[in-house]
Amino acid sequence: MNISKKWIVIAIVAAVVLLLYSSIKGTYNNMVTKDENVKAQWGNVENVYQRRLDLIPNLVNTVKGYANFEQQTLTQVIEARAKATSVNINPDKLDAQSLKQFQSAQGELSSALSRLMVVVERYPDLKANQNFLDLQAQLEGTENRIAVERRKFNEMVKDYNAYIRKFPKNIWASLFGFEKKAYFEAEAGAEKAPKVDFGTN
Repeated sequence: MNISKKWIVIAIVAAVVLLLYSSIKGTYNNMVTKDENVKAQWGNVENVYQRRLDLIPNLVNTVKGYANFEQQTLTQVIEARAKATSVNINPDKLDAQSLKQFQSAQGELSSALSRLMVVVERYPDLKANQNFLDLQAQLEGTENRIAVERRKFNEMVKDYNAYIRKFPKNIWASLFGFEKKAYFEAEAGAEKAPKVDFGTN
């Protein structure tokens, strides 16, 4: 009888350990998957911002070919592009401070581009230039892609953050070092990226 009870206890303990292991393993693997999804989407965000950075030199060269075009405006765009290019984020460290720095630099570039487009309004010949019109269309498309990829990134981060904060997953997340990730904050006051309006009258 005692031997029988002993084996029952061992079987129960083994079952509990097995269930616990299975739960931890499943939770850990899900956290890894969601973490990788966020990193992959961050790569998509970087790609669309890089596309915008790549278009700017051609835009600047096209615009500066017009006599008397405001040099200060072009300089501001070039400097803002240089700053935005210098800000890189490690996808393993998508914290609030890093993302805020990235967003601030990109916001300054958006603002500089907005000012450039306002100045372009004073140059009818430039507005009619086919090369400029092509670049304008590409920039418009890029701005739309940026908005889409940022929204997808926030959705991925929301899914990941919600998962690791739920009990008992939060225990395993803390144990295995899975930390909360930051969002793009669309309404972050001064850090809000200005709307880049490439429309012509």
